[in-house]
Amino acid sequence: MSEFVSLEGGVTTWAPPVRPRRLKLSWDAMQPSDFTHLDRLARRIEGPGPVAVLDPLARNLLAADQAAGLGPAGGRWAYNSAEITLYGGASGPSVANTVSVDALPANGLAEMVWRHPVFTGVPVAAGQTYTWWVPGLVASGAAMGSARVAWYDAARKWVATSTATTLGVPLVAVAPPTAAFCYPFVAFTAKGVWALGASVLAPGDIAASLVAGERPLGDGCPAMSITRYSEQATPGDGAFRNVSVELVEVTG
Repeated sequence: MSEFVSLEGGVTTWAPPVRPRRLKLSWDAMQPSDFTHLDRLARRIEGPGPVAVLDPLARNLLAADQAAGLGPAGGRWAYNSAEITLYGGASGPSVANTVSVDALPANGLAEMVWRHPVFTGVPVAAGQTYTWWVPGLVASGAAMGSARVAWYDAARKWVATSTATTLGVPLVAVAPPTAAFCYPFVAFTAKGVWALGASVLAPGDIAASLVAGERPLGDGCPAMSITRYSEQATPGDGAFRNVSVELVEVTG
């Protein structure tokens, strides 16, 4: 937030529309295999990036506006426009969305996917447990099948799809061994109009707290670029490295 004080004493404040997050990380005596992986990312051997940062303490991997059901659909949700319309978000970034299911395909399931704004899907760690739920749509009485997550590998090939065993409850699933991304989605089973509301994709099993009423804000799973990188041999053992990296969020 910037502040300007006029000669008359009036105060004007200004906030930029985008405020990229910055992150600094450092490690002492990093093992060779971990150092090699990080070194390849920092030196952009596989490409210019960006890189995904998976925070194990994140409470909701969806973006803040997406988790609250706010904002334009572009980059946040994917669906067949002949079947589904999102109303509200197109009118402004802080306007709540309403889902209108206007038609059903031959299989009777109109699907809507929660997208990552940069990557193929939301980046995940193989073997990690995740919880997916749409409490806003559940509270609105939306006609839906079970909550579902589609898993994809690093080559963007479908691996598996996890489905909740009971309607209207959170899905708790483990990412398959080859999973690198996921697409959380719902499948509507009837025409209707419902408030979109809150949604949650969280690391770990937080189903009980969600059912109890917790609605964690969206932390996002940011795409970031490495802007600074340094490494040196750990004193006493050159096989290990002391490493430091600085990153900035990619916002568009």
